[in-house]
Amino acid sequence: MSRQLAGKVALVTGGSRGIGAAIVNRLAHDGAAVAFTYVASAEKAKSLASGIQSRGAKALAIEADSAEPDAVRKAIAQTVSELGRLDILVNNAGILIRGSVDEFDLADFDRMLAVNVRAVFVAVQAALPHLEPGSRIITTGSVVADRSGFPGASVYSMTKGAVASMTRGLSRDLGPRGITVNAIQPGPTETDMIDDETTRAMVRPLIALGRTGKDIEVASLVAYLAGPESSFVTGAALTIDGGYLA
Repeated sequence: MSRQLAGKVALVTGGSRGIGAAIVNRLAHDGAAVAFTYVASAEKAKSLASGIQSRGAKALAIEADSAEPDAVRKAIAQTVSELGRLDILVNNAGILIRGSVDEFDLADFDRMLAVNVRAVFVAVQAALPHLEPGSRIITTGSVVADRSGFPGASVYSMTKGAVASMTRGLSRDLGPRGITVNAIQPGPTETDMIDDETTRAMVRPLIALGRTGKDIEVASLVAYLAGPESSFVTGAALTIDGGYLA
């Protein structure tokens, strides 16, 4: 078992399922104590935490809606209170609501901005008092920041473009403190967002490798960015898409 993150504490927002759960498992595997937030998947969150604890690692499940700034702040505070510190912040929580511009509901627009963009800023702001030099901030973006690909993705694409831009700006703000800030941009991946075979069959021909990605593959990129070997990587939006953008 790799122990490159031994002694570190991580918080993963939106960590109870899909890519988030894979990230939680990988960071725990690499030696970190991991807190993660969830909203509706209480049973999955409990099962994930129990599984990690059964392997002798520390895991803490926190109910927190990323659309609520106070909930995000409280999750940061609880992580530090119960696990003692914070070294790695992974902003993974995100939602996808599709719709064309002429029918898109403004409430959905506001919620997607709140979860996908504002929550990232709030989490970083709340985490900063606890982050020492060498800490890591990693945000899950998407290849739709560079290529929407299909109708109905304009608002989602906007939020992920904002994540990439924010990452670059934050890297300038926090570089002097020795804190790296990066985003990952997954392409089509086998998660709840692409949960039917019809959609997967439609996107496979657009991917150079001819298949959709796996959550553990995305988690491996997060693990690299969280680890010591990525100390000179900051301000980057790293694509992991099987050649979807090639």
